Amino acid sequence: MSETLTPGTDGIHALLPRASMPDHVQRLRDTYACVPDTPLVRREFGYYCLAEWKAQGMPQDQPLAELFDYHPEARHGLGQLGWCEAALVPAFEDRVVEVRGEHEVVQDYAGRHLLVFRGRRSGFMPEYIGHPVQDRRTWFERIAWRLDPTTPERYADEPTRMAAARQAAGQGLMICQHVIGGYMYLRSLIGPEDLLYTFHDDPALIETCMEAWFALADAVIARHQAHVTLDEVFLAEDICYNNGSLISPAMMTQFLLPYYQQLLTNIRRRQLDRQRHLYVQIDTDGFADAVIPWYRALGMDVMSPFEVAAGCDVVRTAHQYPDLVLFGGIDKRILAQGKAAIDRELERILPVMRRRGGYIPTCDHGVPAEVPYEDYLHYRRRCVELGG
Repeated sequence: MSETLTPGTDGIHALLPRASMPDHVQRLRDTYACVPDTPLVRREFGYYCLAEWKAQGMPQDQPLAELFDYHPEARHGLGQLGWCEAALVPAFEDRVVEVRGEHEVVQDYAGRHLLVFRGRRSGFMPEYIGHPVQDRRTWFERIAWRLDPTTPERYADEPTRMAAARQAAGQGLMICQHVIGGYMYLRSLIGPEDLLYTFHDDPALIETCMEAWFALADAVIARHQAHVTLDEVFLAEDICYNNGSLISPAMMTQFLLPYYQQLLTNIRRRQLDRQRHLYVQIDTDGFADAVIPWYRALGMDVMSPFEVAAGCDVVRTAHQYPDLVLFGGIDKRILAQGKAAIDRELERILPVMRRRGGYIPTCDHGVPAEVPYEDYLHYRRRCVELGG
């Protein structure tokens, strides 16, 4: 499609005319613009329940989008910059380090040592017993060279990826650059507890790590921006737990803010379509209310997934921040409490959020195995009824 459009309307140098965009893309763009009474986008966060659902009779040869009435994807993601772990090239060797009876210690692709059941690594939360960075020596020996933005292997499939991105832009899809957030990146390298000590004991090491984070992100995104205009930067952060932020706003300002600000400034300066608004999304589990003002000052437009068990409430946040786009906020635990409980939850949230605009209903994390398949079908039917 993009090959037949003039440069001014190719979705790269300027947005496509609205009438040229598919309905589900228009719906997503209206959601990001907080247009009141926009019919709700139909999607889900993720699943931890598919094996159980198949045993309960879920058709195994039918796509989930058909089963649950989801919209086609209206965003095109640009990767290469990590998610919950740093974007290491090459990755660490995945290997068994030590056998401990019924358990074993394994090294994963991010260089961490995990204690898991012998011969089984998925379906439960492993115990993280070691991380690759303990000091400046281990940083340079184990990690720094794996974050080199000039490594050719990092860009081996770039022509294919960028052709797909240009095609998606030509269809009007929102182009989203995912980046591991600074806190999540540091945590994956140093470990959640040791990181807190390192902020205090060795701030120079933190600065060195963040300089590498910025250099890699800026270089990779610059290459992407030679081909497409970004609609969104998505920072996977997970900086909160059930009582609030894991580090103080002062520490966020000292160790994260300069790099975030410079990266976003550089991205905006390089946009092929200078008129395009660049949405900034922050994704964090836990109780996020305390960090919203900090990220709003950074330029955050979108936040997810609003974990209810930690005290988040999308309706409350929507009233406090009328122009903040919100994803998530449906208590996954309620989906396991029966149809009446599901109805009460959806009727409390969906009508008011649809009237406001700027909301996509999903579970506040992956759907757990405790949710019966038939009750999830009921949940999806009600989402469609109430969301339009």
